[in-house]
Amino acid sequence: MQPVVLLISLILMALLSTIFFLAARASRGPGPGPKANAKRTGLIWALTILGVIVSVGSLRNWPHALASTSDALEVNVSGGQWWWDIDTTEIPLGKPVNFNVTTEDVTHGMGIYNQDLTLLTQVQAIPGYTTQITYTFTEPGNYQVLCMEFCGVAHHDMVNEFEVVVVEE
Repeated sequence: MQPVVLLISLILMALLSTIFFLAARASRGPGPGPKANAKRTGLIWALTILGVIVSVGSLRNWPHALASTSDALEVNVSGGQWWWDIDTTEIPLGKPVNFNVTTEDVTHGMGIYNQDLTLLTQVQAIPGYTTQITYTFTEPGNYQVLCMEFCGVAHHDMVNEFEVVVVEE
């Protein structure tokens, strides 16, 4: 996904640079004729419409739009300086999990890491709000919840764990 976004960004930057170059070159010539304002107005509207289309098209599939799954396991996570409290210590493998995250004091960043300390998912924990993120674990094992936002002198102690287990049906 990142190479595609980079390529699209480079193409749009080149297009915008070309338009600015042509506009600057045209400004050196004789005074604008009667149709110059109509051309500029049309160009501005075309760029505005293109910008809206690109913005809507690039944002529709982001994970926050898919944050909740009705058949998911609900796991409540609360945080504070300097702790995480998770109401579930065992999570079934392959089942979507809605993490409902809140905090009592300051903003924290809740990151879920696997055994290799690779970040799997993250969400902001904001005082007075419950933020939600859905994740499906594909490997059993122990996972850690770490704070990703510096929150004071014992920030490094904000660690909790849970286990993802295979459930026999």
